[in-house]
Amino acid sequence: MNNAPNKKRNLKLWEALALSLGMVGPTLAMSGNAQGLIDSVGKALPIVFVLGLVGIALIAYGFIRLTRFYNHAGSAYGLVGKTIGPRAGFFSGFAIMGTYLFFSIATLAALGAFTNAFLQALFPASHIEIPWIVTAAVGVIFSWILNSRDGQTVARVLMVIEGVGIVLMLVLAAVIIIHQPVTTEQHASLFSLNGVSFQAVMAAVVAAFLSWAGFEACATLGEETENPQRNIPLALLGSIVLTGILFVGMMYVQTLGFGTSEAGLNAFKNSANSLGTLSQTYVGTVFSLCMLFTAMMSAFAANLSAAATSSRLLFALARDGFGHSCFAEVSSKTHQPRNALTLVLVVSLLVDVAAWLTGKPSMGTGNSAIDAYFYFAVIGSVCLMITYLMIELGVINFITRMGQNIPKWELLLPVLGIVIMVVSLYYNVVGQEDLFSPALVAFYWCIAGLIIIISAPRLVRNIGLSLSEEFSAPAEPIATAIAQKESV
Repeated sequence: MNNAPNKKRNLKLWEALALSLGMVGPTLAMSGNAQGLIDSVGKALPIVFVLGLVGIALIAYGFIRLTRFYNHAGSAYGLVGKTIGPRAGFFSGFAIMGTYLFFSIATLAALGAFTNAFLQALFPASHIEIPWIVTAAVGVIFSWILNSRDGQTVARVLMVIEGVGIVLMLVLAAVIIIHQPVTTEQHASLFSLNGVSFQAVMAAVVAAFLSWAGFEACATLGEETENPQRNIPLALLGSIVLTGILFVGMMYVQTLGFGTSEAGLNAFKNSANSLGTLSQTYVGTVFSLCMLFTAMMSAFAANLSAAATSSRLLFALARDGFGHSCFAEVSSKTHQPRNALTLVLVVSLLVDVAAWLTGKPSMGTGNSAIDAYFYFAVIGSVCLMITYLMIELGVINFITRMGQNIPKWELLLPVLGIVIMVVSLYYNVVGQEDLFSPALVAFYWCIAGLIIIISAPRLVRNIGLSLSEEFSAPAEPIATAIAQKESV
């Protein structure tokens, strides 16, 4: 193992994009993220996802604008640290570290749930069900093996898994549209908010954000990607455009496929895997099994991305003095932060073991794996919203004080993003009475970050010095360091 910094810039644009797609998990998102919105917005799901896309695009602007100038393995940690200061940077890094750690925990639980769904569809008469923690443990092993290899291997695995899922979704969409011709009235109703309250719409838009959570994952590859000031912003933009079109289209198709009647919406709401159900109805058993298998693999891909991203964040924080120095080391062969990766996956599995043994948290689904997935995913999402808020503040400060001749009208975009994040956080917290509700646990995590900042002024000083050195270094600091080490 070597001390950081020592990663190579050898990832292509599509490989950076693959990490973001893997974290978003399009097949996973479209299989299970809409059912909980039916009661609040009914058949207006497509317009809710359009609003969600507008909101996430405003957030993406902040990442895209800043990564055109700065790139760092710590993502928001480095970006906010450079634009606002080391305290804000550490707070953002701690918050987004929580995001990806909780996503790692959540996606292991989702892998267990989707594996059992696939097995039950494959062997309907045998009622096979594997304890989901067993599947989670297997997922940890394979996630460690793949993430310990070079970043290109992980990118290829992610692109294959999500590529197959996207192709299958497009085939299903085409079949549904052919078999379900839509009238002008039906089309209008799917993009109308008539009869839906503003509070219900905002709460649903907040939930829709979960589908895009992790689009910014590729920002952690800023020290490993070729020409990062070009390729990282393009990967961010590509992840938003691709998933945005796909998500809005699939919400439209799925709502149309189940039907806009009360019975159809109830069937949609009660479907454990909406894509699998529609595949069985419109195409057949074989295609349905393919879709269920792809959804299962999408859950694994999401964990693969979450573990890769959180390990890089831990690496970046440890490199600047937070945590043991062993987590700031990377493999001399593959240049991956294996120690940080091991800690992330071990913690993820231990938390899932506790959830499995206790049967908690209970989210009312009757399925402990699904309960664990939604509980920890919501914690991660709220941490991410707080990080997004910090990114928007960072880009405002960047434009006003460090603007590089950026037009001042662009300030409107992060301001609107802040409004959306504040409203989103409000609707996540308002009315919460359970002290261990997901939203409040996310705030506890972020408060812990604030306590660390207050109690460790030396850490903050070291972070400031480290960030200053890292961002003032030549354009290829890590690649240059590697070349020098290898020449010796």
